[in-house]
Parts: sequence; structure tokens; C-alpha cells
Amino acid sequence: MPTMDQPAMISGEALKNVQAWLEGPYDPDTKRAIIEMGRSDPEGLENSFYTYLHFGTGGMRGLMGIGPNRMNIYTVRQTTKGLGNYLKLQPGAKMLRVVIGFDSRKNSQLFALEAARVLAASSIEVFLFKDLRPTPLVSFACRYLHCQAGIMVTASHNPPEYNGYKVYWSDGGQVLPPHDEGITKEVDGVRRGGLIPVSPEQDPYIHIIGKEIDEAYLEAIHPLELWPKADKSSLNVIYSSLHGTGGTLVPQALHQVGITNLSFVVPQMIPDGDFPTARYPNPEVEEALRLGIDAMMAASLDLFLATDPDADRLGVVVNHKGTPHILTGNQISSIATEWIFRQLTARGILPQQAAVVKTIVTTPLIQKIATAWGAKCYDVLTGFKYIAQKMGEMEKSPGQEQFIFGCEESYGYLYGTHARDKDAVISSCVIAEIAWHMKAQGKTLVDALHELWEKYGYFDESMVTCSFGETKAGRDRMASVMSELRATPPQSFSGTPTIAVEDLLSIEFQGDPKYRIGKDLPKADVLLYTLKDESKIIVRPSGTEPKIKVYCMLTASPGGSLEEIQKATLLRAEKLKAYTKEMLR
Repeated sequence: MPTMDQPAMISGEALKNVQAWLEGPYDPDTKRAIIEMGRSDPEGLENSFYTYLHFGTGGMRGLMGIGPNRMNIYTVRQTTKGLGNYLKLQPGAKMLRVVIGFDSRKNSQLFALEAARVLAASSIEVFLFKDLRPTPLVSFACRYLHCQAGIMVTASHNPPEYNGYKVYWSDGGQVLPPHDEGITKEVDGVRRGGLIPVSPEQDPYIHIIGKEIDEAYLEAIHPLELWPKADKSSLNVIYSSLHGTGGTLVPQALHQVGITNLSFVVPQMIPDGDFPTARYPNPEVEEALRLGIDAMMAASLDLFLATDPDADRLGVVVNHKGTPHILTGNQISSIATEWIFRQLTARGILPQQAAVVKTIVTTPLIQKIATAWGAKCYDVLTGFKYIAQKMGEMEKSPGQEQFIFGCEESYGYLYGTHARDKDAVISSCVIAEIAWHMKAQGKTLVDALHELWEKYGYFDESMVTCSFGETKAGRDRMASVMSELRATPPQSFSGTPTIAVEDLLSIEFQGDPKYRIGKDLPKADVLLYTLKDESKIIVRPSGTEPKIKVYCMLTASPGGSLEEIQKATLLRAEKLKAYTKEMLR
């Protein structure tokens, strides 16, 4: 049995986990790799073994590699076994069903198959997608196939070294308390156990699914078309899947709503876990959009749409008067909210008690728009899982508000109730339809945005991100910064005094009660500051990466020159961002 002496850089906890893997039911190649890493890369060994990959609300995500703090077949098997054990503990648990999907990342299909084999070995029926598919399709399929849970193997828009494992509950939304806590407890128990049984790939409990789910999804979103049966071929659209899953559904969905003049960023339509043309395949990042922008401008097209690798986020670039204009997630959300309400009202089908749900870090403009159309706007914690939770509450309370649209600043949106996660497929259709309507009036989506600002006031949102590194030291430093901010709250930001401070973790609030927004929200590691000019600063650590994010949210009342208001507000934003960057060092 292989053993390892304790290198100087290895903690006691890491060494204990190393020995457990060397003595446990792991393959010989993995054990040899552990020994070699101990010799050649003790820091890497520490980071791979000092803890377990955390299963939080929604699932887990991390670097791929060996060890309990990495994504590999063993951590996938352990998590899946824990999930299966938890499902069997549920009241009335019989004939359990789980749907499993995967994206284009390295090992995604392998991890999905390993999850299926573990569940099948536990006599749980599995519906495994034959090929890669978007995340929202797994959410949809969970509901459509009446499954008790769903699994999506994806790391969304993270770099190529990452992979992840999202878990959905029977409603199609990501798991939330108490289910995430229950699954975590079962996973912890499995880690202390021995060999995890797996079935053969051809196990009768494993059913392969594909196009029949695509067709059901397209049928479900067809009634959501904003301008039914209109000829929208005048809009020239180019699309990129950023080497991911969107190419399996987005083109079909766009054609279904009449967007037939559609071309593609061909190199990026090839699924590839290396993401060769967009190492950071995030539609929030201009570099990832560069090929599509260049192609749009070279061909004088109207609109460029890009979905991230698992097609739950959507980026939009507009050809506005011969210049490419990248819309932010907040701007896309605002345009969509206004025009969905406007068109449903024009067609006489807007419910009397319509509702929008947004996260606390999403633009306050959504609230203004909803109020103007007589609708309710709910704020929830950051993460689409909380939007899904609010959707479920509405669904279970007949006579209450009816969900129309959900959005978050990080390029995630959902129109309709067919799924319980952000959906870049239906969102592509919504934005393309609005762009077509604006073009018919000689305008673009940028004009639509300016019209919103003139009607509701100017809103500017920006974010500062401080990365700490995917290491134990990085995680420790991130926690330390949040503790320091709590111990000594900033009295001002860039010279503007702080007039209210809210801590969603300790549920403490100081200042005028009218600025409090979190009294009805669950506890969360979030700090909110309101400044004297009523700007808001929101600080939160990422739930999936070693980063602290600071959201700067500014506004100016309508009136005067929009250009002058925008210029002055952007100057304020730059000062705030510079200050917060220094604050987080």
C-alpha cells in the first residue's frame, strides 16, 4: 500500500485526505499521480487535498484534477451517491427518476455517465441526454419528465480547467435549503464509506433521451412569441454558441419565431472544451465576443447574440449607426421587461396581477418599469435559484401574482414558466423579436434603451471584482476581507458619506429604515451600503469562485440632456470603482 511522508507545505488535514485516497478504493493511476504530485508540486497537493469540494446551494464547481477538492469521477460518484441516498429518504419515495445533461467541457459527458451509473446501481431511473444540451433544457426536462431531481454537468462560463455539477429539484429549480443541506449530509456520509457501486452503461435503468425533449421544449415556448406570425426576416442576426451547447437549440428557436435571416460565427459553433477562440467563454467579456462583433460589422448585420457554454446566459451586441454597442445584463433585462409588458398589454393578455422577480444586485430600473405597468417587482438574493423559489411560491398560491419575467445582472433571464432557471434560448428569441420591431421603426435596441432612460431616469450599474486565487490562501484572504469590512464599515465611498449599512448575514441595519431591503430575505454573506446621493454599493463574495464582487448602482432623475446626465454619472461611477478597488486590496 503506497504511503507518503509529510512534505513541509502539507497540512495535517491534507495529509489525512491523501492517505485516505492512497488507502481507499481508487485506481492505481490516481494513486501514482498523488505520490508524484507530493514530490513535484506539494503546493498543488495541499490545494487538491486540504478540504472537500463544497456542495452548496445548487451543486458544486471547481478545477478538474485528482483529490477531494477537485472535480473528478470519484467526487462526482460520491456526490451522486449522496444525492441518491437523500432522494430515497423523501416521503413516498418510490420509482425515483433523475434527468442528467452535460455541456461541451472536458469530461462533462464522462461525469454525466458516471452519475447515471451510480444512480442506476441504486435502482433509480435515469434519463441521460445522448448529446450535449443547454442547462435550461435540463430544468425543463426535470418538470416535463416528472423527475424528482436533475443533474447538469457544467461550469457555465468558467475557464477550461473547471467543471461543475448543478442539482435541480422536482420543480426544475436548483436545490435550496433544506434539500441542499440534506444532500450535503448524505455526501459527507458517503465520503467516509468505501467503494461506491456503479452499474454498466447499458443498465436498463438508464434511458437515453434527445430530440423528443427538444421538440417538447420548442412546443412549450412557442406561445411566448411576442409578435406571432409576423414576418421578421428583415432582421439580420449573427449567433455564436461560444463553443458550447446553444447551437443545439437557439437556431431552431429563432427560426420558430420568424428570425430566419440568421448566420453564425462558424469557428465558435464547434463544441470544444478548450474554448480555442474564447478562453474565458463569458458573454459578459468583450474578448469572448470579438469574433462575432467583427463578423457583424463586416457584413453590416443588425444584431449579434452569444450564449455561454451551457446556454443559460445571453450576451447582446447591437450595430447602432455603424458602431457596435455591447449591452449589459441590466440593460438587456430592462429592455426585455419594458417590451414584454408593452406587447402583452397591446395584445390584451397581460395578467392583472403580473409580477417580475429580480436579484438585489440587478438594476432598480426593473422596479420602475414594473410599477409603471401596474405589476409587482420582487427582490431576491443573488442567484437564479431564488428567482425560481419565488416562482414556485406564486405557482402554489392561486389568486396571487403571476410570474412574467425574471432577471439578474449577470446576463441571466427567463420569460415564461416552462423552466426554473435562466434560459438564453427563449431570451434570444425575445431580444431578437424586440430588435426586429425597433428596426421596423428605423431604430435599434440602443434607441429602445435611451427611450427607457428618458421615461424612467438614467441608471448606471458597474461591478468591481477582486480575485483571490483558487488556493487555500486565496479563500482565507477572501473571508478575511469580508470580516474586515464588517468590523470597520466604510464611513464614505469616494468622498460620499454612507447613510445606511445593512448586513444580511447578521441581519443588522443602521440608518433610515426606508433604505432597508433585506428584512424579508434569508441570511446571506452580503453587505449593502446606501450613500448620501442614494447610490447603492453592494458587496458579496462569489458563491462559486474565490472572488469578491462589488456592485455600484447609480441613478439620475429624468430631465435635461441625457448625454450630460450620462457623462456626469459615468464620472461618478469611475471614482467609485477606483475607490472600491483600493478598499479590497
